Amino acid sequence: MELNELPGADLILPGVDDLRNGKNHTIGALLIAIASIRLSNAGLTFPKTHLASDPELTLYGQLENEKDDAYPYYNALLNSLSSFCNALEQIG
Repeated sequence: MELNELPGADLILPGVDDLRNGKNHTIGALLIAIASIRLSNAGLTFPKTHLASDPELTLYGQLENEKDDAYPYYNALLNSLSSFCNALEQIG
């Protein structure tokens, strides 16, 4: 199975590219920062030098600026992140 077939890959894999390009405050990059240890332990490689500090708060703040009610979107993103981590751990 390829990484792009995993649930949540549509969020996480662009985040890897963002981190490689020095962008650490995109949704994908922030999700990676939230679960960086778990993702690394499962075998995902990504630049770790510029991960955002307080990624949970940063992500929620960005969603608050874009959405009327950020909470359901935040939870949906975290669920997608968890699904990706779980699937990656299964194939790793």
